[in-house]
Parts: sequence; structure tokens; C-alpha cells
Amino acid sequence: MLVDSEKLGNDVLAETLAIYGHQISGDESAARFRGMKLARCLEILERETGIELPGSFETEFRQRMSFVFQTHLQPIDGARRLVESLRIPFCVASSGPRKKIEENLQITGLLPQFVGKIFSAYEVGSWKPDPGLFLAAAKHFGVEPADCIVIEDSGVGVSAGISANMTVFALEATAESSSLAIANQVFGSLDEIRKFFVSQSLSRE
Repeated sequence: MLVDSEKLGNDVLAETLAIYGHQISGDESAARFRGMKLARCLEILERETGIELPGSFETEFRQRMSFVFQTHLQPIDGARRLVESLRIPFCVASSGPRKKIEENLQITGLLPQFVGKIFSAYEVGSWKPDPGLFLAAAKHFGVEPADCIVIEDSGVGVSAGISANMTVFALEATAESSSLAIANQVFGSLDEIRKFFVSQSLSRE
């Protein structure tokens, strides 16, 4: 949501899968698995293809992805301005491992804004579309779920936020448009979300 990792990550996943005989494009991978736990994605692919991936696959994939991110990862347009303008408590709640989350935020210069504000599904033990990750974050801040706003760009993330009884703002991505429809509101950019927050006195101009 804060960094533009989906295209890069799914291209690397497709390339790594191809080494073991599974052909899928990065775009198809993103459309099918955006926001999902990696182990679940691999389980689905192994069941569909009958190809058994080695136990080292996840480590190999994450090493390849880390290398690509170091040179190509960028923040999503408007992410820095949105975060720096917020008047309310905020955090990042991601399906990725903490190491990946921190690395991505560090590369894009956003990490200082999120010290003590990172929640990983691997630590909470709950992956989207289960609401547990979002509920854990709300509990940490002592905020009722109904008073929380989730900003998501994946169908599973939107579902998790709705299940948590939170207000969900979806950032529209073409491949995900239909799965974002259950969000409370769909925006075309983070700048649009920031302007809405300004209108509600949740952000500074």
C-alpha cells in the first residue's frame, strides 16, 4: 500500500517459478495472489500443476526479490505526503514478514515514520482475509475497530478490513477493481485519500 512492490514482487515470483517448470506471468500472479500469504499461493500452484517446489523455494524467492527491491523499489505516488500529513495514529499492517516490511520502508525512506508501528501477519499469526491482523493493530493502539480506517489495494485486504468492522478505503488497481467493490469508498490515488482526510480534519494541508 505504501510501496510499489506488487509488480516487482510478482515478476520475481514468476521468474523463480519458471526455474522449476511452472509458467505464470507476473501480471497473472498479481491478479490471483495480490495480498495473499506466500505459502498459500505456493500451495495453490503446487495443487494445480502437480509440480512440487523445493523447501528452499521461499528463501530463494525472497533473496531474489530483496535484490530487485534494492535497486527498483519506489514509494507509491503520494505515500510520503499522506503519511507526513496525518493528524491521527497510523501504522502498517502487512501480510509480509517483518524483515521484508522494514526493508521496503527503509529503501523508500519511509521507515522513520513507522518506528513501533509495524504489524506483520507472521508475528500476529493471522493473514488477510482473516481480520486478526487489523484487530491486533487496533488493540495495540487502544482504538475500537469501528473507529479505524483501513487503506487497502487488494481484495483480501479489503475483505479483512470489512470483517474487522472497520471503514475501508480501497486504492483502485485495474486488475482488482471487482474485488474492491465491497470497500466503503474507492479512491484513484493516495493524494485523493489525503485530500479527503484534509476535508475531515484528519490530515494537514
